[in-house]
Amino acid sequence: MESREDEDNWLRCASLIMKEIMNNPDFSLGVFADNLYMKNLVILTGAGMSAESGLKTFREMGGLWEEYDISEVATPEAWKRNPELVLRFYNERRKALLGALPNAGHYGLVELEKYFHVRIITQNVDDLHERAGSTNILHLHGELKKSRSTIDPRLVYDIDGWELNWGDLCEKGSQLRPHIVWFGEAVPNIEIAIQDAEQADIFVIIGTSMQVYPAAGLIDYVPRNVPVYLIDPNETAVGSERHVEIIRMKAGEGVAQFIRMARG
Repeated sequence: MESREDEDNWLRCASLIMKEIMNNPDFSLGVFADNLYMKNLVILTGAGMSAESGLKTFREMGGLWEEYDISEVATPEAWKRNPELVLRFYNERRKALLGALPNAGHYGLVELEKYFHVRIITQNVDDLHERAGSTNILHLHGELKKSRSTIDPRLVYDIDGWELNWGDLCEKGSQLRPHIVWFGEAVPNIEIAIQDAEQADIFVIIGTSMQVYPAAGLIDYVPRNVPVYLIDPNETAVGSERHVEIIRMKAGEGVAQFIRMARG
């Protein structure tokens, strides 16, 4: 005899099937069943993910923090003190991004969508995951190709080209700022990211120093029985007592290796 929980599960499944049939004229029950039992693969990416696309990381030798003082270009105080310098810094980064292309690592994560429900939580402000074709992305620290109002954070705009200048205003007449979460600011999407981490069946970390919080703390929300992998060519202090499988490679090679491991 079926339990109430079994009955509820069957009803939920039937409801999902009916929804898919109504919304998708090409609905296939076989494909739906395969997708229903796919595992949740949650991937946390950092600057090393985009390094092979030619975008500089922050902390490595020759990285952005060797060229710039973080307190002068990436804090609310910097914006108040010298907004034109802040705008110039992000204009330079945006110009570099427009000349960059997704690398093999980005495309590898797209490939993984054939085998898993993939959720990408990225600390990166570039759009290379999107351009590669990934479909489920959460940006923790903002998006470089967008601007937002300084008086109403709900007003967010796409930037046409690479320049955002002093005097560019929102529809309410206030100066536009980069749509970036600066050091010292709250991370609006962190609660969503925590929920994603809690629902992971597999958790993969790629190209991050694990030094920037609260993103680095997401590993602590991953269930204890869930395997965790770290793809990075550098020695990285994970900051957690749990076992982490290390793949000591750059993003492109490391993602390819993870795909081979995941497929058995």
